[in-house]
Amino acid sequence: MDRRSHKATGAMISPLSTWQRERILGAMRTLERTLSPAAAPCRPELAIRTHRIGDAGWAIEQHGRLYAQEFGWNGEFEALVATLFARFITQYDPQSERFWVAELDGERVGCVFVARNEQDPDTAQLRCLLVHPNGRGLGLGQRLIAECLAFAKSAGYRRMLLWTNDVLIAARRLYEAAGFILLEQSRHRSFGHELVGQTWAREL
Repeated sequence: MDRRSHKATGAMISPLSTWQRERILGAMRTLERTLSPAAAPCRPELAIRTHRIGDAGWAIEQHGRLYAQEFGWNGEFEALVATLFARFITQYDPQSERFWVAELDGERVGCVFVARNEQDPDTAQLRCLLVHPNGRGLGLGQRLIAECLAFAKSAGYRRMLLWTNDVLIAARRLYEAAGFILLEQSRHRSFGHELVGQTWAREL
């Protein structure tokens, strides 16, 4: 019976592409975690890797969706994120730039990237830090920031800048914990709201 079952399963998935098989595997892992008894929880498998084809599209969608749900930001924000990622992908320099994706049991749950600051070649820019709700509470935000800092230092940058908004309290706490200092802030109207933009920096 097991052999027949394995053969039937193989016949079903053999025509599928690699990414379709990955989606099925991810869905099965989610189902297993959800239905596992509380008394015997599964230890999540956490991983941080560099980007692959499709990761930028995922990151853009998740930024747009999550910031709309959690902060009510409109499509202007998704457009900004799309612009930043498009610039990164089209001008990507692996010696001075890097894009990481965090995975939980094979599913993408976070991202961040480092690019060279356009005004100062000695300064790295941290952009688009995101941790999906499914990956929160596991320290992924700290790990992603640590990857950025370690890479920037090894690439020869002297300091790192980032721009955020004061309403992103959880992210700001992560930046403070990582040694970033608030340099300046100013009011602006963006993404359908009155916001206070902030520039943070850290020496490397």
